[in-house]
Amino acid sequence: MPVKSAASSPSTVLGRQLGDELRRLREAAGLTTTQAADALDCTKGKVSRIENGRVAVRLPDLTAMLFAYGASDPEVRDRLTALARKANRRRRQGWWNEYGSVLADTYRDYIALEAMAGVIRTFQAQLIPGLLQTPDYIRAVTVASRQWKTADEIEKFVQVRLARQERLSGDAPLQFWAVLSEAVLLQQVGGAAVTAAQSDHLLAASERPNVTVQVLPFSRGAHASMFGPYVVLGFPEEAALDVVLTDNPTGSVWLEREAEVSRYRELFDAARTSALSPVESRALIRRRAKEHRT
Repeated sequence: MPVKSAASSPSTVLGRQLGDELRRLREAAGLTTTQAADALDCTKGKVSRIENGRVAVRLPDLTAMLFAYGASDPEVRDRLTALARKANRRRRQGWWNEYGSVLADTYRDYIALEAMAGVIRTFQAQLIPGLLQTPDYIRAVTVASRQWKTADEIEKFVQVRLARQERLSGDAPLQFWAVLSEAVLLQQVGGAAVTAAQSDHLLAASERPNVTVQVLPFSRGAHASMFGPYVVLGFPEEAALDVVLTDNPTGSVWLEREAEVSRYRELFDAARTSALSPVESRALIRRRAKEHRT
């Protein structure tokens, strides 16, 4: 997953919830985004970014919007104020902000959403998913990327990825489902010994009740996910929409439109249906691990 360049930034889950409610209030007041911008003495673009959850909503702006939209109900005002404070706090206080020197904005956005997600589904064509990587495998991937130059930067990135893996444990662990191309098992990363150890770790992780790993073997031929990796993130909040992160040669792209997200859900369903079962996948992983040891 390229992390040093970004084609776009995602809205946060809480930011989208707040933006959706503000949009409904604006529409109920019969105002267009242009009219709302005039009432708030700001640009139309700012109103749109707030409603899409892409920018933090300062409390003075929220107060002005509620006044302009005629939202006088104290319960509504208090609830949206609390939601805005919570969303802004989430943006500022994530542990990943401590690693800003080695993380691009796209990657920090991804970690922030991953921290709030309840379910993640991913297809990977070349690499083990980051949440299932060993430290040596992470190190090898980081060195190969040539995006981090010093040993200190590399180790900080390793620490970040290991910290992310804590989402797979605890009281409310993330539900994680990965479909891997068989190429992932064959690609040597860090040498045969590191790859074999990574395979063992993948097997152990796949035994967790909240982790599902399937392998899509070469023998299944062409399939719709061959174009590259993607991640679908789902959230526990009521009415929260999924988001998708895809990679291309020039960076990473976030998708939030329902039609686009629905397409990736279909791609993942097709991939998992074509893939080996979890039990069959573990047998293949064991065979490939043995080959790396010989």
